[in-house]
Amino acid sequence: MIYTVECSFADSSSEAEWNDFYSLEKLPALISVSGFRTSQRFKSLSEGCPLYLAVHTIDGLEVLTGDEYRQKGGGNFARWQQHITDWHRNLYSDIGLAPAINANELLVLGASGPDPMTQMGLEPLAMHAVALEKFPERRWIATLPRRNAPFIESVPEGIHLYAPMTEQLTRSRTVSTEQQQ
Repeated sequence: MIYTVECSFADSSSEAEWNDFYSLEKLPALISVSGFRTSQRFKSLSEGCPLYLAVHTIDGLEVLTGDEYRQKGGGNFARWQQHITDWHRNLYSDIGLAPAINANELLVLGASGPDPMTQMGLEPLAMHAVALEKFPERRWIATLPRRNAPFIESVPEGIHLYAPMTEQLTRSRTVSTEQQQ
């Protein structure tokens, strides 16, 4: 299942520190939780959506309701809570593992059907919301090579482009790294 967390951040004076916390502490903490398979963080290049997006592959809703998630899954997030705006969480089914987006690619996300992405030459994967906010109910996700990225102004309405802020962390790589140390 795909677990998405979207938000914006309202305090520019602490935003860089918050981004370091999220990317360097929170994501590794999340991927250490049993049931998290992948985690990656993105920044929107589009208007009309929250600025930040985290995309995780998890085994199911029970991962998010378990004690291990509550104990290990986020570090000291309360410090930042007052500055977080436009916060949304969803759990989607249907696509298996989230695609890993590298530095030469963009993540494309839309809720207006697959046609706009298909017209961009992409092969979108359909996701259906099954838990948490359940809105939007359907989303489509695709990978776009940066060299093929249209100008932001020409992206179809309802389609959002995201640049990766981190590489995709995977449970197996994180566990292997911890075992080597």
